[in-house]
Amino acid sequence: MSVMKRMSMIFKSKANNALDKLEDPRETLDYSYQRQLEMLQKVRRGVADVATSRKRLELQIARIEGDHNKLTNQGKQALQVGREDLARAALERRAGLDAQLGDLRVQYQQLQGEEEKLTLAAQRLQAKVDAFRTRKETIKATYTAAEAQTRINEAFTGISEEMGDVGLAIQRAEDKTAQLQARAGAIDELLESGALEDFSGPRDDIQAELNRMGATTGVELELERLKAELGQGPAPKQLDPGASPQGQAQPQAQPNNQQYPQGS
Repeated sequence: MSVMKRMSMIFKSKANNALDKLEDPRETLDYSYQRQLEMLQKVRRGVADVATSRKRLELQIARIEGDHNKLTNQGKQALQVGREDLARAALERRAGLDAQLGDLRVQYQQLQGEEEKLTLAAQRLQAKVDAFRTRKETIKATYTAAEAQTRINEAFTGISEEMGDVGLAIQRAEDKTAQLQARAGAIDELLESGALEDFSGPRDDIQAELNRMGATTGVELELERLKAELGQGPAPKQLDPGASPQGQAQPQAQPNNQQYPQGS
C-alpha cells in the first residue's frame, strides 16, 4: 500500500470517527422525514399540474364540440334555404374540428391515466411517510430513554466526565487537606522541641532550653534501655528529681567523722 493511500485511509477513518461522534440519530431521522415530506409535496404538485392540464383539455374539447355542433346546425340551415355551397363550407370546417377533437381526446385520455398513476403514487407515498413518522418517533423516544439511562448509570458509577471532574476535585481537596494537617502537625512538633520559635508570643529562652534538654535526656534513656535489652550495657538509671539539667546527680556532702582530741 502506497503512502498516499495510507494517508487517505487514515484521514477517512478519523473523519468518519469524528462525524460519528457529532451525529445525532434523532436529527438524522428528522432530516430524512423532512426530505420525504418534500418528495411527497412534489408528487402532490405534479398531480395538481396534471389535473390542471386535464381540466384545460376538457374546456378546450367542450369549446370545440360547441363549434362542431354550431357548424352542423349552420349546414342544415343552409340546405333549408337552398344554399348548398354554404352547407358544404360548414361541413368542411366541421371536418377540421373532428380531427382536432380526436387529438384532444387522445391527449385527455393520456393525462387522465397519468393523473390516476400520480394520485395512486401520492397515496402510497403518504402511507409510507406516515409509517416512517411513527417509526421515527418510536426510535427517537427509545434513543432518548437509552441516553438518559446511560447518563444516570455513568453518574452512579462516576465514569462520566462531569462526575469524574467532581471526583478529581474531591480527591485534590482531600490530598491538600491531609498535606496541610501533616504540615501543621510537623510545625507543632518542631515548636514543642524548640527547633522553631513561636514569634507570636513572649520568648522564654530558659523554658526552651529546658524543653530541649528534656527531649535529649529522654532519647539517652531510651538508648540505654535498648542497650540493656540487647545485653550491651547496664540498665538505665532513673532520673533523680534533684538531678541536674544534664541528668547527673548532685554530689552530697560527706559526714565529718574525724575525731578531735578532747580538751584541745
